[in-house]
Amino acid sequence: MTRVGVSVHDSLVVAEPVRRRAILDRAAGAGLDHLCVADHISFQGGTGFDGLISAASVLSSTDALPVIVGIYLLGLRHPMLAARQLASLSQIAPGRLVLGVGVGGEDRAEISNSGVDPATRGRRLDESLGLIRALASGAPVDHRGEFFTLQSARILPAPSPPVPIVIGGKGEAAVRRTASYGDGWLGIFCSARRFAQTRQDIAEAAARAGRETPPWYGMNVWCGLDPDEQRARQLLAIQLEALYHLPFERFERLAPAGTPAQVAEWLAPFAAAGAEHLTLIPAASSPEAGIDHVAEVRALLVG
Repeated sequence: MTRVGVSVHDSLVVAEPVRRRAILDRAAGAGLDHLCVADHISFQGGTGFDGLISAASVLSSTDALPVIVGIYLLGLRHPMLAARQLASLSQIAPGRLVLGVGVGGEDRAEISNSGVDPATRGRRLDESLGLIRALASGAPVDHRGEFFTLQSARILPAPSPPVPIVIGGKGEAAVRRTASYGDGWLGIFCSARRFAQTRQDIAEAAARAGRETPPWYGMNVWCGLDPDEQRARQLLAIQLEALYHLPFERFERLAPAGTPAQVAEWLAPFAAAGAEHLTLIPAASSPEAGIDHVAEVRALLVG
């Protein structure tokens, strides 16, 4: 079954608590299947939002909906501290968090200013993933690696149930990481054909590694949503160009814009390719309108 959710991280960064709660209540009451928050430290000149702080805000403000962090720059954090945060979130909302992780890389200054050599960020993430997995067991961990040293390190209480970890990114590295460490894969800016191929590649890589095929597959999709197609495209272009500092033409093939019916039609091939968790990042006339439009997309896509 395809599940459709909405990204709400922009809606959380508002000073008025009443409006913030009202937006989350609207999302929770719209029939959506999950909420999503993003993560950046200092992107393209300073933009940022802490994914786990945002997740805590959403989880403590809603009673039932799961939250996906997509994606968390785990390779820029110490895995011991990240493991503690995950355990704390699991205490307040057991079973309601999915952690998407990735290496980043669109802004090398974000990586280097976090004290990480961009050339080693992939190896650092691999080591962090192994440690996050080990620490989640609640057992003591002794480790001496390329980047981290732990001695009798332990995180209690252990998350119960464990927090699913899904791997973001593209290409061979994302396939290998998902097959080796992940519970699934979270794509962004890719075609339905590429999504299906990546899913198959992960299954084959997991079989070679002697692991079961990871069960979780999702997509984060930037989209412009408005009753007027041209207005939807304009809203999307403004947001993407402001965030990525690139012309909209670089994104438009992989980021739909139009009415909810048009966006639902664009998403249908992803659902057919096995994307069971679709998160829309809406560019709309207001956060409230974005939530309403995404709910309409869900109704058209899922029924």
